[in-house]
Amino acid sequence: MEYTSPHIDPVLRLEIQREVACALAEDVGTGDLTAMLIPGEANASGRVITRQHAVLCGAAWFDAAFHMLDPTSTVVWHARDGERVQAGQSLCSIVANARSLLTAERTALNFLQLLSGTATTVRHFVDAVEGTRARIVDTRKTLPGLRLAQKYAVKAGGGSNHRIGLYDGILIKENHIIAAGGIRPALEKAKSIAPPTAFVEIEVENLDQLREALDCGATMVLLDNMSVPQMAEAVRIAAGRAQLEASGGISIERVREIALAGVDRISVGSLTKDVQSVDFSLRHVEE
Repeated sequence: MEYTSPHIDPVLRLEIQREVACALAEDVGTGDLTAMLIPGEANASGRVITRQHAVLCGAAWFDAAFHMLDPTSTVVWHARDGERVQAGQSLCSIVANARSLLTAERTALNFLQLLSGTATTVRHFVDAVEGTRARIVDTRKTLPGLRLAQKYAVKAGGGSNHRIGLYDGILIKENHIIAAGGIRPALEKAKSIAPPTAFVEIEVENLDQLREALDCGATMVLLDNMSVPQMAEAVRIAAGRAQLEASGGISIERVREIALAGVDRISVGSLTKDVQSVDFSLRHVEE
């Protein structure tokens, strides 16, 4: 089966171009000295294989790295973003100018390995909570400059995005509550300034704060570093009046137990912060 790279919305498409251009610029600098060993008119073909089981993600970034250096290059995919791939599987084939292929190789693989690593980790968490009501969501703990890429990878792995940045949602945390003078004034101010498309969520550290937040009309509450019994009690207290999100120190070993407490969402910073890249290899032969 052959595939083209996935459909990408226009905003993300522009971001991909920016990210790939920056990555190539820092790698190539004034020129790839080693690629000069190869005749400029030579063409080459290659294929990418995976050395481990993973969830594929990042085809559009991979393609862009080659197209920027050789607009006539072609990449044909044998798997799609979001698909599970098996060790030894061929992921795509490439035909390009030989120098361009050699120069773009590392940048293209860096994106593919990183984003597939994120998607693979997310899939482990999503699988762990299967059959519960909980959704796995990401955080703003992303690699600088790659937020939209990693948020895309989270969705490819079956997870959901929290707010993208500080501009599209309000999350009132402990320091905001202190600075605003308490839970009630913080919530009242947030509701008065929130755009129609932005959610308002408030963090609580204990059940008394949860009760206060609910009494003030909170509809989204983050349960910060609570024990599983506390989360289960929070679910009972909220009784559907607000979405409850578990956060803080969430590990793959604990995530199902947390999900079974009945929370609606579980946010996991390590999805995008502690990324283990997937082992891919690009093998190429001159034509």
